[in-house]
Amino acid sequence: MAFSLSKIFGNSSSQSKTKDSVEAIIREVENQPYGVAEHNVLFAGLNELGGYYFFQTVIVGQLNVKCKTGAKLTFSGDNFELQLDSDMPEFESDRSRLKGRNITKIDFQVEESDVKKLENASLNSVQIAVKKHNLLFKKVEVVDTTDEEE
Repeated sequence: MAFSLSKIFGNSSSQSKTKDSVEAIIREVENQPYGVAEHNVLFAGLNELGGYYFFQTVIVGQLNVKCKTGAKLTFSGDNFELQLDSDMPEFESDRSRLKGRNITKIDFQVEESDVKKLENASLNSVQIAVKKHNLLFKKVEVVDTTDEEE
């Protein structure tokens, strides 16, 4: 999974100089959102590196955190729940050039035995707990925007 960070960090000449709405974040970021919360958008995907599996997340929005104790990620769905721990206990949000918008990157360890379960699960929401923040993201269905009508 590769993220295009050029759009996530924003354009300093952007018309929006105040806190961005979720719709503005989705519109300005090139990647498809994985989940949406009230003031944050989750971009995420599964990745494998050297036989180890990670669920990589990038949270764009108002979340601003400096953490030394790690985070927990909980997937919830139809008869399915899976909780993952962050692979590193220390991480922090980066400010973007747009006022009120931060970017928080957190990777979570996934056991190989859970990869298939996660790929086949019918998910409803994803929850990230970090410090005193408890963000509930509603799962976004992938929409094919390549309409080739001529």
